[in-house]
Formats: sequence, structure tokens, C-alpha cells
Amino acid sequence: MTTVRIPAQLRTLTAGAGELSIDGSTVGEVLVALDGAHAGFAERLFDESGGLRRFVNVFVDEEDVRFLDGLATPLTPGQTISIVPAVAGG
Repeated sequence: MTTVRIPAQLRTLTAGAGELSIDGSTVGEVLVALDGAHAGFAERLFDESGGLRRFVNVFVDEEDVRFLDGLATPLTPGQTISIVPAVAGG
């Protein structure tokens, strides 16, 4: 199982849960399974071509998946995925 940390902005999709345990062998599989368990994630995370939206950052433990293998990044049990939407501010 992989722990997925849900940002506050998306917790309405998880009945307020800040962390969920999801099965999957890659980051992409876990995120697709997350949408299967809690509808609405796919449209917020993925663009029309199936890649991560530019304003969505995803980390495995402390590593940005964009600098690993992206959605194909392999996972081992016990790792943590953090979804971090980019926030505009000033």
C-alpha cells in the first residue's frame, strides 16, 4: 500500500480525509486508483493527454516525480505520495 497525502483543496473529494492508502505499483496506477475510489481526482490532476497538469506537483517521499520517471515512477510498499497544487500568491 502507498500512502497518498491529499491537499486541503481536494479533501472535499475524500470526505475530509488528509491521507489515504491506495494500491498500485507506479505513481500513475495509484493516482488512477485514487480517482476510482474517489471520483473527481482525474479531472483535477491530469490534462487532456493524460499527463499531470502543469500546476500539480507530485512527490514520492521527497522526490518530485518530474525528475524521476513521471507517472511511470515505480513504488515500493510504504512509500508516500504527496499531491501539491501550485499556489499563486504574492
